[in-house]
Amino acid sequence: MTVLMIRPVHFGYNAQTAVNNAFQRPTAESAGRIQRLAVAEFDAFVEQLRGHDVDVLVVQDTAYPHTPDSIFPNNWVSFHEDGTVVLYPMFAENRRLERKQQVLDAISSRFLIRHWVDYTGEETKGKFLEGTGSMVLDRRHRLAYACRSPRTDEVLLQEYCAKMAYRPIVFDANDGNGMPIYHTNVMMCLADGYAVINLESIVEADRATVVNALKETGKTIMPISQAQMDAFAGNMLQIENRAGMRYLVMSSQAYRSLRPEQVEQLTAFNPIIHSPLDTVECHGGGSARCMMAEVFLPLNSNDQRQ
Repeated sequence: MTVLMIRPVHFGYNAQTAVNNAFQRPTAESAGRIQRLAVAEFDAFVEQLRGHDVDVLVVQDTAYPHTPDSIFPNNWVSFHEDGTVVLYPMFAENRRLERKQQVLDAISSRFLIRHWVDYTGEETKGKFLEGTGSMVLDRRHRLAYACRSPRTDEVLLQEYCAKMAYRPIVFDANDGNGMPIYHTNVMMCLADGYAVINLESIVEADRATVVNALKETGKTIMPISQAQMDAFAGNMLQIENRAGMRYLVMSSQAYRSLRPEQVEQLTAFNPIIHSPLDTVECHGGGSARCMMAEVFLPLNSNDQRQ
């Protein structure tokens, strides 16, 4: 598998997303310093991944149009094994500008695109579905886990699942202040044999539905707390390197929030990669998983990298 990552040009706090992203924490640091720190974190993260033989496709963002959240590409696009590329409707107007042609050109130069599915027109209707932020996909069992929020329209989710042959698992989940969690991928992570999930955030009426779906698909459930979710311990991603070795990727803050027995449980499945992402997390309200868009497209015949 390949992960697409966007190297930021003007990363920073986005007031348009902060209205329903409680994970953002603005500081008094200058815009220039925030950008420098974010780039340093990004580059170190990419180096970590490549050091473990992960295929990382880095695309440099452009200065114009201004896209402060371009570092989180998984919200506006997803790439599927059958050659389908899906474009998603975004809540914040300035995040819609992240759909830049040079990103898609970089993908098409290496991978075969057979079909396009474009939901961006739903933005004019006030309907949003922010990719694998809104949905945590179990690609093997064709399940789409999604918590309702202003960023995740349930009707549009149902349409997506019908189109892409997924079964939706829809539920309500709230943070410690009782507010809807803005993206599903900050409260749960799915891997091949396990799930890291904040069960206490799920309303009681929906909790059994989620737990049963996980158990029916053979997932070992590792619960995390609200405090661990706030440290982005739900925002993890299992990835596979060129040799087929699987890793669980997270931020260093997320790693530090885990108890020793949780680390032991996770490393029994696969090794952990973690990297410091404090600036990205504080100002952007997203973490390691949000920074990686998995590319499952087939390779072009002229690109046989594994």
